[in-house]
Amino acid sequence: MHISVLLNESIEGLNLKENGIYVDCTLGYAGHSSEILRRVRRGHLFAIDQDKDAINYSQKKLSEIGDNFTIIKSNFSCLKKELNERNVEFVDGFLFDLGVSSVQLDETDRGFSFHNDAKLDMRMDQDAKLTAYDVINTYSESKLREIFFKYGEEKYSGSIAKNIVKYRNTKKIETTLELVDIIQNSVPMKVRREHHPARRVFQAVRIEVNHELDILEGALKDALSMLNVGGRICVITFHSLEDRIVKNVFKEYTLVDPKVKGLPDIPSFYLPNFRLVNKDVIIPSDVELANNNRSRSAKLRIIERIK
Repeated sequence: MHISVLLNESIEGLNLKENGIYVDCTLGYAGHSSEILRRVRRGHLFAIDQDKDAINYSQKKLSEIGDNFTIIKSNFSCLKKELNERNVEFVDGFLFDLGVSSVQLDETDRGFSFHNDAKLDMRMDQDAKLTAYDVINTYSESKLREIFFKYGEEKYSGSIAKNIVKYRNTKKIETTLELVDIIQNSVPMKVRREHHPARRVFQAVRIEVNHELDILEGALKDALSMLNVGGRICVITFHSLEDRIVKNVFKEYTLVDPKVKGLPDIPSFYLPNFRLVNKDVIIPSDVELANNNRSRSAKLRIIERIK
């Protein structure tokens, strides 16, 4: 079962209007979208996802709430193009929930989880060509080391990459638990006791397969360019790399022009068009953490267009 993370905080953060136009850029299993649709009776919800299973499930779920929604099978990197093709130029709110859904993690055949045995896959879009199998079995040792360190911030990326290449010289690495076994044998026993040693590597491979970080900054800037005055963007991240990108983009759009910063009366022309709704990042409550352990690393940032 999928439990939407920071649900109340993000829905409140969107400051929904009954007749507004809203875009859920990461539909998933419609947890956030369902709540948006319930509140936007005279508006319209556009929801984007590339996972066929999620789309099929969510189509039925949202239809039980209303008919004023459109599901778009695409990646949110194409959000501006997809919306423009539907004659939408301005939007009252965007939501990005960048986590892997609980359903995807629990579906053993998708290969996202390091707890279950499955073929190495990890594609959000089942029609995409690149899979985790391709990454693990064809990337050079140096390339593997680079993505484990860059996307997983993995301290032992060198020894893990070396042992993967050594293993695959004998046979191809076919399944998630084969990969887990190699990772476990590549890190000190102390690390294995502290946390699951495959977590960071699986995150890194998933990011590489789905080009997650490559597309995030561009999608955020597209969303900012389409936002109405008073409109908001809510972004939920689950690791420091994503959060850093969101933080930096939001900072870029909310900074006062340095030429006039510090002046007692700054002309409005020089003031930014956006403001941060929450100066400090929003994290799950103790109650949410107790009910959903997978929410522990979630962070929510919100920005609003003010002119």
